[in-house]
Amino acid sequence: MGNGPEVNLNNASPLAPGWLSYPDNINRLNPALWAHDVDRAGDELTISGLRVSDLAEQFGTPLFVVSEDDFRTRARSFKDAFDAAFADLCGGVDVYYAGKSFLCTEIAHWVAEEGLRLDTCSGGELAIAMRAGIPGEHLGLHGNNKSDAELGRALDLKLGRIVVDSLPELERVAALAAARGTTANVMLRLTPGVHASTHEFIATAHEDQKFGLSLADGESSPAAQAVAAALGHETVNLLGVHCHIGSQIFEPEGFELAARRLLAFLADVRDRHGVELPELDLGGGYGIAYIETDKPRPPAEIAVAMADVVRSTCAKLGLRVPRISIEPGRAIVGSTTFTLYTVGTTKTVRVDVEGGDTAPRRYVSVDGGMSDNPRPVLYDADYSAVLASRSSDATGVLSRVVGMHCESGDIVVRDVYLPVDTDAGDLVAVPGTGAYCWALSSNYNWVARPPVIAVRNGQARLIVRGETEDDILARDIPRTTN
Repeated sequence: MGNGPEVNLNNASPLAPGWLSYPDNINRLNPALWAHDVDRAGDELTISGLRVSDLAEQFGTPLFVVSEDDFRTRARSFKDAFDAAFADLCGGVDVYYAGKSFLCTEIAHWVAEEGLRLDTCSGGELAIAMRAGIPGEHLGLHGNNKSDAELGRALDLKLGRIVVDSLPELERVAALAAARGTTANVMLRLTPGVHASTHEFIATAHEDQKFGLSLADGESSPAAQAVAAALGHETVNLLGVHCHIGSQIFEPEGFELAARRLLAFLADVRDRHGVELPELDLGGGYGIAYIETDKPRPPAEIAVAMADVVRSTCAKLGLRVPRISIEPGRAIVGSTTFTLYTVGTTKTVRVDVEGGDTAPRRYVSVDGGMSDNPRPVLYDADYSAVLASRSSDATGVLSRVVGMHCESGDIVVRDVYLPVDTDAGDLVAVPGTGAYCWALSSNYNWVARPPVIAVRNGQARLIVRGETEDDILARDIPRTTN
């Protein structure tokens, strides 16, 4: 969107300062929000040369559309950038794709083929990894409340790492490994007390939340106790420590502070136990562009900044540089994907604005909503949208893209300019829906979850089929009659 007069609505939630300005070209695409092979050909949105109207006709809507080339490019960019930045420090970096952001068998294949490892956080995600044939040594398992079955599967698969979240879990892992006559590869998840600049529901490194072992209280901290306990178990191979400060973070300070605190902890472990733990995982959480004002940092910039912090901190502490690993998820898959919707009903209302005047707001209802993207209702996530099936010379009007569910909070895009003639039958595309949209999708109102297609080299194929009513009814047990 270009510069222009802002419309501040006093009956709506506050808008991000400066981003909601009238567009100088309502049909323009901001490349920061889309996969690299998304374009406008003539009047219509295309991906890898395929028109969205043809995709909608073939696969229906709502529809998740993933650029395979863009996913692979982003995955490689993280691997290449971090390997280059850390080559002289620890020989490179292990990049674990955070499967929770979006995972299916096909994407697991892409991850492995681009040289990445895979981070899972449930038995189901492990099952996807197994189906894709990813070897156990390239897998990690997270979770604050893993079941014995999940831990047992991880041990049977000889996982490269189990990220232990608590002292009781550490004891269970040690006992389960002993019962199997094996050794568990363990990392300890620590909470370094860093308050990330993000929504409280996706900030995960401060004290008052469910994840990790606290660093507070020095020698008597839960983190220190866990290290001592892990080193005392013959069935535990303590690889190192891990932290994750949150998600959708743009500022570097939080990552840098967390790295310093964890390296200082590793130095303390060395001084107290005479052991230099070989690995340090600095997590993920790198932000992407959802709206015009989002300014994500490129992987190379993140990698160089983190390498500088690790280099200087280890030199100061006299610490051998541990093998570094990171866990990008959203930063790889988020912008690769857009969701395609069909517009149904529309209406225009008048809303109060500053100065006692009113302004129009257009409600554009689509055939999906919070069942395929609950992020706006969960934590006020912002998105953008474009009229995708045609261009328009009509005036842009402040619009709210809303879903078809029986909830007033069922909002897909809170505020965006769309042509005033956007109406029933049009296709609307919402970019940046690769992360935590399909993964969090539901059957609310008994709505079937949408299909996912991958597009590459001018070809589209299903990688997750859409649900049917038969799928939904299959688990619903009918009443039996005598």
